[in-house]
Amino acid sequence: MKRKLFLKSLLNFRNISIPALLAVGTIVGQEQLAGILPAIDGMVLPAGIGASVVIYTALVLQKLNSQAFYDKVSAEEKRKQLKALNQKCIQLAYEAKRHVNSAYYARLKKTMDQKNDILNSYLDGEKGYLKGKIVEQTFNLLLIYLKLLINFSKRSKEVSSIDITTIANRVNANNRKLSFNANTNIAEDIRRAIEMDEKMIERIKNERLELEKISAKLDYMESMVAMYRQQIISSLESEEMLERIETAINEADALDTVLDERQKRRFKA
Repeated sequence: MKRKLFLKSLLNFRNISIPALLAVGTIVGQEQLAGILPAIDGMVLPAGIGASVVIYTALVLQKLNSQAFYDKVSAEEKRKQLKALNQKCIQLAYEAKRHVNSAYYARLKKTMDQKNDILNSYLDGEKGYLKGKIVEQTFNLLLIYLKLLINFSKRSKEVSSIDITTIANRVNANNRKLSFNANTNIAEDIRRAIEMDEKMIERIKNERLELEKISAKLDYMESMVAMYRQQIISSLESEEMLERIETAINEADALDTVLDERQKRRFKA
């Protein structure tokens, strides 16, 4: 932020224009004085340029020490940051549309509409530090929500495509075969098949439970966005809101990491 403040101050129109006008005036004045007072001809331009540099430096330092200038630059940077986060949300939302079912699509659309209300409320209303930080973190929450929704939708389709009943029927059939088979080698092969199928059934059940937890987390995150939308629009921001958003981001990020790692392991396998 300090670097941006310094650059903004260096390139500020007022800071540049006043010394520039003085320098131009010096050059014009030197030409006029050259014929009248030739003795001071060589002194006018260096003195004028020196004065311009001093004035420019003073104006830059004045801007750097100005709270109003700091607030203005901070507000500009926050707007740019929020618009960048908004674009990331829009891009992820387009990707999410390709994977979600109709029920989650309706929920996604509602959440994105709430995101628009939050952004417009900040851009069109008062821009305090706490409000800007809460809007920023709400957008970060949305980014994690969208990533989690995409991974959740992908894995839900994969898990739902597995017919656990067929596997359970195969286990039952193999158990019946095992009770009537006296051949030791064949019986051992059947036991291995039963063990593999039972592990698969257990794994699928565990994944379904995990997906239920993630679905509940998505519900919670949607509720948070809806609640914060109302509070941001009503200018009811608080430090507690910020803490709750950060906690939700960390929890959702951990769930998304788990899903992402599982997806990578499946691809490698």
